[in-house]
Parts: sequence; C-alpha cells; structure tokens
Amino acid sequence: MGVKHKYPEGMMDQVDRVLYDLKNNPFSRRIMTNIYVHADLSEMNLYPCAYSMTFNVTVDKESGKKVLNAILNQRSNDVLAANNWNVCQYAALLHMFAQVNDMIAGELVHVIADAHIYDRHVPIIKELIERPTYPAPVFYMNPDIKDFYEFTTDDFRLDNYVTGPQVEIPIAV
Repeated sequence: MGVKHKYPEGMMDQVDRVLYDLKNNPFSRRIMTNIYVHADLSEMNLYPCAYSMTFNVTVDKESGKKVLNAILNQRSNDVLAANNWNVCQYAALLHMFAQVNDMIAGELVHVIADAHIYDRHVPIIKELIERPTYPAPVFYMNPDIKDFYEFTTDDFRLDNYVTGPQVEIPIAV
C-alpha cells in the first residue's frame, strides 16, 4: 500500500504540489502536472502546446544524491519557432526544482506528438543548417537560491553564448 497523499490545507497550485511531493515523497510515481486547463481554452488564441510534466527521482550511484528527471509531453511543436524555447524553459524548470530540493538535475525527456516544420520555414532552416556551429554555452543558475519563489531573471545566464546573425521567423496563430 502506497503513501496516502494529503496536501496541506489550501494547497491547490500545481507547482506547490510538485515542490511538496519532491520534498516529502520524492520517490512517488505520481509527481506530475497538467498544464492543459480545459476551462481556460475558450479565452486563448492558441491552445497550449506543452500540456504535462511527469517527474521521477532516482539516486546517483557515485554520490548517493537524489537525481530529478522529468518527461515533458507536448501535443504540437513548431520546430523552428518553438522547439528550442520549449526545451530551454523546461530544462531550466527542472534545474530549479532540483536545486531547491537539494537534488541533481537529471534527464529531461521531451515527447512531441506532432513536431512540424512549416513550408515557409524550410528556407530559413536550410540557411541555419548551413551556418557555422559554435560550442554550447554554459548554463549558470545562482546556487544560493533555496526557495523556488525567490528566483529572478538575474539568477540565470548563459556564459560563452555565441550566435550568428538573427533570423526573422514568420509566425501565424
């Protein structure tokens, strides 16, 4: 019989529930969010593309520290316009959750039901593929932050980020 979940009174926010479970029941197979709120869809011009995250915790064999892994599920992904943004934002979220729970950030698995490239994006993608490549930048996150809600944009940066000329990406909603 598993641990019965009883959240503190008034805890309705999904982020708070994930943080609570990671702290109090980290090996649960039930740590997840559902970002797709059907009641809000009528107010949106574009339905959310990413719709859920599932978290699991393992243990690093060498250090004995807990490792936080996540699976991001996405219904639709415009590869040129959004894929990099989706990967970066959810990878940062994984790092944030791991740090405030004294865990190591592990794997982010990104599952996309419909990854697509629009016809109008093909020439831009061809140009980008032909450009020179650069070493990956180094992700920095302020290691002193221990409360998830204390993070600010000043706590993050990419060091040694080298980019080519910016391209304009036509977007249609």
